Amino acid sequence: MSSGYGLAGGVSRCFPFWQELLACYVVNTTTDDDSGKSKCQPALEDYYECLHHKKEAARTIALQHAYRKAEAAHPRENASKPGSIRRLGLLDAEEDTKSVLDSK
Repeated sequence: MSSGYGLAGGVSRCFPFWQELLACYVVNTTTDDDSGKSKCQPALEDYYECLHHKKEAARTIALQHAYRKAEAAHPRENASKPGSIRRLGLLDAEEDTKSVLDSK
C-alpha cells in the first residue's frame, strides 16, 4: 500500500519503492513542467514489479517451460515400466485373480 502501512501494521513491502518513485518525481518535475517524469521510468517499473510481480511470473513460466522441454528431450533411463507395478494390484491383476480363484 502506498500509505506505508502493511497488513500487519508495519511498513509494507513496496513502500520503499514508492518513496523512491515519489522522490524521483519531486526532484525531476515541477508544477509547470512534467517532462522530467521520463527520468523516473526505471523507478516506476520497480514499483510496479513490486506490486504485481509480472516480470517474476514471466521468468518463472519461462524457466518451467525450459525445464519441461529439457525433460522431454532426455527421458529418464530408469523409468519404471507399466508391468512392473504389480504391487499395487492394478496392472496384470487378471492372472493373479485367476490363480487365486482356481485354487478354491
